[in-house]
Amino acid sequence: MKHYLQMSQCWRNLPPHTEEGLQAVDQLVRTYSHSCSWFLGPFYSLVRLFHPDYIKPLLLAPASITVKDELFYGFLRPWLGQSLLLSNGEDWSRRRRLLTPAFHFDILKNYVKIFNHSSDIMHSKWRRLVAEGESRQDMFNHISLMTLDSLLRCTFSYNSNCQESSSEYIAAIFELSTLVIERRGRILHHWDYLYWRSPEGQRFKQACSVVHGFTRTVVQERRAQLLHRGEPESHTDTTGGEEKKKKRVADFIDLLLLSKDEDGHGLTDEEIKAEADTFMFGGHDTTASGISWVLYNLSQHQDYQDRCRAEVNDLLQDRKTEDLDCLPFTTMCIKESLRLHSPVSAVTRRYTKDMTVPGGRVIPQGSICLVSIYGNHHNPEIWPDPDVYNPMRFDPENSKDRSSHAFIPFSSGPRNCIGQKFAMAELRVVVALTLRRFRLTPGGVEVRRLPQLVLRAEGGLWLTLETLDAPQD
Repeated sequence: MKHYLQMSQCWRNLPPHTEEGLQAVDQLVRTYSHSCSWFLGPFYSLVRLFHPDYIKPLLLAPASITVKDELFYGFLRPWLGQSLLLSNGEDWSRRRRLLTPAFHFDILKNYVKIFNHSSDIMHSKWRRLVAEGESRQDMFNHISLMTLDSLLRCTFSYNSNCQESSSEYIAAIFELSTLVIERRGRILHHWDYLYWRSPEGQRFKQACSVVHGFTRTVVQERRAQLLHRGEPESHTDTTGGEEKKKKRVADFIDLLLLSKDEDGHGLTDEEIKAEADTFMFGGHDTTASGISWVLYNLSQHQDYQDRCRAEVNDLLQDRKTEDLDCLPFTTMCIKESLRLHSPVSAVTRRYTKDMTVPGGRVIPQGSICLVSIYGNHHNPEIWPDPDVYNPMRFDPENSKDRSSHAFIPFSSGPRNCIGQKFAMAELRVVVALTLRRFRLTPGGVEVRRLPQLVLRAEGGLWLTLETLDAPQD
């Protein structure tokens, strides 16, 4: 570790969560190219990695020796419990096995109609606002509510109407996200004794009570329904003249209630509550960030936007929105946006044994390893002109010789994001329908990035909307 320790003398403070902080990370990457170490105040030391060759052995390490550290993830535990995101060891392995079927491709296909419906509500609101002369809108504000709306439908089959009216549950989720960010930045609030006696700690407890109460009630009611009525009923579906028996669409809670491990044991109500809360936390903000930044980048490049729109209109002329996987150029634009503006800037890990990285360097067991997704995606050794939006980077011919860990918006390895296919499906649907119905142009204000739990923009991400006479949807 001598190499790391020498570099740590240069960086003693975590770069701030601002535009300047991200620029400081850019300088860090240019200076050290693959990794460095620093002290976070007088209390913590971390190893930061931002090159695929150094990241790969860490993210591909067996789950049995990989641990989520409490420094960055512990603040979420009172909210999310011992969920898949925060559990370790055999507990994590069992949960992963039980949850994986809920994200099967055939299950995700059922959610496309929900993505369509939630997008329709948002777009109707946009048309009304444009007609009233309010064409300049904050993408994050609208898209966060839209992704929450779709997640509540996918998770609980619950129509919150949150895109049109306020909700105590929605307000509590936003409150918890804000309080986690604030706590992470206040070193004295890292100690539970001080935090739970502070006004912020009391607000956190109150918001948790609202979220947990909602989720617990839904889980208990749904379990009672399953016990009384059995599994979701079947209905007859006629496709192409052929009559088929198909089950009604099961939501996330149904799937968790019905899941069994190899011993025939299912998840408890408390375990299901934790996973549902985690799905809501992890699914709405990250996807909203991804969609917002895709639309921003396309607003800056009208030629790419026009090409995507033509591709979408050509595909949807027969109105088969389930076929949105068949959008090669639009998918390239989405991936390049996820590289340039990764919703999650970093993930952290600890390991229960020494880890070897290139050059014979060894990271001692127990060290906090901060895998900088942002740094990796902006490393000029891997991505020439890393600050330029260029979707052609993801043309198959240009990608074939690139490291498998050069692009990791959903992390990688056994502890990657279990919901990444869900997120990409929603990204494609919302981006495609938005481009079909609107032209987006810059909002006329300077955009300053704001890395919080997800990448946002200071003061919002404002774009100007122009309603298009799209083909009949």
